[in-house]
Order: sequence, then C-alpha cells, then structure tokens
Amino acid sequence: MDSQKKYDPTFSFEFFPPKTAEGADKLRRVRDELGSLKPRYFSVTFGAGGSTQKGTLETVLEIRQAGFDAAPHLSCIGTSREFIRELLDTYLEHGITHIVALRGDMPSGMQESGDFEHANELVSFIREETGDRFHIEVAAYPEFHPQARTAQEDLANFKRKVEAGASSALTQYFYNPDAYYRFIESCEQMGVDIPVVPGIMPITNYTQLARFSDACGAEIPRWIRRRLEGFGDDRESLLAFGHDVVTTLCEQLLRAGAPGLHFYTMNRTEPTLSIWKDLGL
Repeated sequence: MDSQKKYDPTFSFEFFPPKTAEGADKLRRVRDELGSLKPRYFSVTFGAGGSTQKGTLETVLEIRQAGFDAAPHLSCIGTSREFIRELLDTYLEHGITHIVALRGDMPSGMQESGDFEHANELVSFIREETGDRFHIEVAAYPEFHPQARTAQEDLANFKRKVEAGASSALTQYFYNPDAYYRFIESCEQMGVDIPVVPGIMPITNYTQLARFSDACGAEIPRWIRRRLEGFGDDRESLLAFGHDVVTTLCEQLLRAGAPGLHFYTMNRTEPTLSIWKDLGL
C-alpha cells in the first residue's frame, strides 16, 4: 500500500442521470446536501447497457452551474471517434476537465463495437486529441472484471489503461478489504503507480445489492449475505448492520493508506451522509 499513501485523499460522490422531473428535483436536493461536505467532485454515470449519454451531459452541466466540479462517465463501445471528439469539445467548452473513461456495454440492438473495443483505446484517443487537458479516471476491479478470463489478464488490461495515460482509478465496490490490498500489491509489482480510490457502496436494500453484485462480479462475503438475508422485512436492523459493515470497511481502507473514497450514492443522501459523519470526515 506504500504507493497509495503518498497521495492526498480524494472524496467524491457518484450519481446517475434522473429520468423524470421528480427525479431531477430530488437529485438537486441530494447534490446540495452532499455538496455541503465539499467533495472533490461528483461523477455522473451513463445509461445502463450503453444507452444515451444525453442525460449525463445535462446532469453534469447542471452540477457545474451549481458551482461543483463534475466528472462525466464516458463510454466508448459502439461509438465513433467523431462522436467522442464532439463530446470532449463540449465538455471543454463548459470548463469540465475531469472524465471517467470506460469501455461500457454494447448499446442494445447494436452489433458492431464501433471505433473502440477497449477502454485503453479511449484513454489513448483522449490524450491524442486533448493532451493533458483532462484528468482521466479509469475503472479498476479488485475482484477482477466478470468478463476477464484470468486475474493476470485483468491486471494486464488495467496496466494498459494506465500506460495509455490514465491519471487515477476508481474501483468497483467490494466488501473484502484484502481484495483491494492485494490488487494494489499487484499494481506495485507491475510498476503501476497512480491513485486507486476504493469505490464504496452503502448497503440499504439486500435484493437490489445482490442483483447488482451478481451482474458486476462484486462479491458479497457469505457472512454478510447470510446476515442480510436473515433480516427479512426488518429494514431498520438491515440498515444499521449495513451501516456498521461499510463504515468499518472505510475506516480500514483509510487507515491502510487508501487515497480517498468514492461513494456510489444511488442518488440518495442519508446512507452516504451517515457513513461520512461516523468516519469523522
């Protein structure tokens, strides 16, 4: 973990673009409440399955207009160089210089991968087009990408993104800190040296969390699964247990030298805010 200890901790919050006017109003309230904590930035995802990035653009611009730094997620699969070039120009025009560069999923109904197949190609393209004007964040998978054939292949893929010009990385969420420590150790052995900020998913709904985790390859340790299953309809106990588990995880990571935390907020204030307060941040 020595490679991570030299970086100043960065704290950030992730949103998804709202689909309704009601959702947009709620997100504005959440943004302002979490904004009072003075995060480094808010990131904004794009639609599931590689759907339109229009909502991402609108949400990011509104966050920016409210006085906060914003980092749009940029998915390259199924897109063209021209499309990405225009999007980068739009972001620069609005003073947005922080990008989360991802491969993403193939848009539904589309067969061709477009001009990009992998995230490292997107990172290279951004650097070729814009030099050092963007801080480029990439994804890291301490428990390895669900489509990777081997752990070694996944680590090699991560190294390619770093060598292409990534500035820092955000991890998929996890609940086993040892997975993160081992991942950093592997990065150090490969000569990879950028900040790798742990992604943190508060626990508020077991069914939803299990579905997310099965889809993205994030492991819920058996002892946590069994406890969450056992709460049944006792939502209060589930929330208290989930809060304790995730707060303890954050404490362990920061104590070990992690360069900050990136919270997957699910467009809600309270779960993240309560963890933040108990961490004394």
